[in-house]
Amino acid sequence: MAIRVKRGRIEEEPADAVVLSFFEDEEELQKSVRLLSKKISGKIGKIIKDGEFKGKANQTSLIHTIGELPARRILLVGLGKKKEFKIDKVRQASGVASTYLRRIGIKKITTALHGDGISGVSVSDLAQAIAEGSILALYQFNEYKTQNLDEIKEVEELVIVADHDLDQIDKGAKRGEIVAEATNLARDLVNHPSNYVTPARMADAAKDIARAYGLKCKVLERRDMERLGMGGLIGVAKGSHEPPKFIILEYNGGKKKTNPIVLVGKSITFDSGGISIKPAEKMEQMKDDMSGGAAVLGCLKAAARLAIPLNIVGLLPATENMPGGSAIKPGDVLKTMSGKTIEVISTDAEGRMILADAITYATRYKPAAIIDLATLTGACVIALGNHAIGLMGNNSDLTGKIRMAGEQSGERVWELPLWEEYSEQIKSDIADIKNVGGRAAGTITAAAFLSKFVENYPWVHLDIAGTSWNESNRSYIPKGGTGVGVRLLTQFLLDYV
Repeated sequence: MAIRVKRGRIEEEPADAVVLSFFEDEEELQKSVRLLSKKISGKIGKIIKDGEFKGKANQTSLIHTIGELPARRILLVGLGKKKEFKIDKVRQASGVASTYLRRIGIKKITTALHGDGISGVSVSDLAQAIAEGSILALYQFNEYKTQNLDEIKEVEELVIVADHDLDQIDKGAKRGEIVAEATNLARDLVNHPSNYVTPARMADAAKDIARAYGLKCKVLERRDMERLGMGGLIGVAKGSHEPPKFIILEYNGGKKKTNPIVLVGKSITFDSGGISIKPAEKMEQMKDDMSGGAAVLGCLKAAARLAIPLNIVGLLPATENMPGGSAIKPGDVLKTMSGKTIEVISTDAEGRMILADAITYATRYKPAAIIDLATLTGACVIALGNHAIGLMGNNSDLTGKIRMAGEQSGERVWELPLWEEYSEQIKSDIADIKNVGGRAAGTITAAAFLSKFVENYPWVHLDIAGTSWNESNRSYIPKGGTGVGVRLLTQFLLDYV
């Protein structure tokens, strides 16, 4: 879908459908809307007065103008209570409006700037939220469908109409378009089946980004991992016929010799659980266990297109976790790149073992920060459900920046404690540490495990197990892979600058 910003007045726009937004507690219509309502026999005012439309968050109401306006239809969408306004309300309203209009066959949407005039919110941010919400909501994954393709509806263009600050609105809309498209790249990778997105295909995706946007890409093969002593990654890969890949993607947008920010994404392209095999129910969803790696690829693409003036490194340890005859077993001991040894209690706790080697590799860059994303623990889903990312780390300044970026991007985080006492649970009798610390505080003990490999560098761990997959459609997040982490990390990088 193309995004365009146009100077004009919304009541004068010829359009298939115009989108207007309202707050729930708005006492009187804005002047432009009053004029517009008057031209269509006061229909907007009547609908609101009668209580048919109250402006509640994501509420919609369609009005046919029947020739009384240049626009054929007006779609009202609610922003909720003004005192509870957050930028994500605009994202949600735009997503709801776009999917509603697509459903009735609209190909070109014209919209006013939702939330315009709210104190402390820039028009650039509002435009970004409109573009993001619309593109993200209209995402469809139809790659493998062969029937009824002519019934698939698409919106071709979104036009934002305003009579002021067009440069800033255009800048925000372009930023939103870039971030949303990068998120949709991550969604595509997650939604593809695991017989398509193998470790090799993830490496190909990284190479494609590098070629298109001038990044550097290097892929380490099994022999390279053996030379480096990556026993965690090699151990997990043993049960699979698919060769593992260690993917390194470097974006150099900052000054030379400036320490980079290193993003590490768990990239298990299918997780059967290994010898500690998972239940059959929902195992097909385990293609999403590379969501962290997909988010890192999406973020690097967005960073390059936005020309963010930072040096950023993406590391993706990629493999399947399968129960083949050569697979590792509970009770085995693996030696990692750091030299530390791991007693394997469960082969289904494989993500932290591949991340151990990736985080150790990250320390080679003497990074300004390390941020890892991983669909790491079912315990995080139990603790936080499907709306919050679990956050743990060793640096309060870094965790604070991530938290702020989460509020702005709509990908919110919730911090859990990472006290030294939790490390007691992962002490091993025969190795340095064990990969499972029991049922209690499973999300935290997984992060405690990772903390043993970060040395003294600022580090944040993001557990996206509950947010990487959507079981039903939400305002701008369709069912399936969510691409979570792309918007959060991109916002963090923009703020970091």
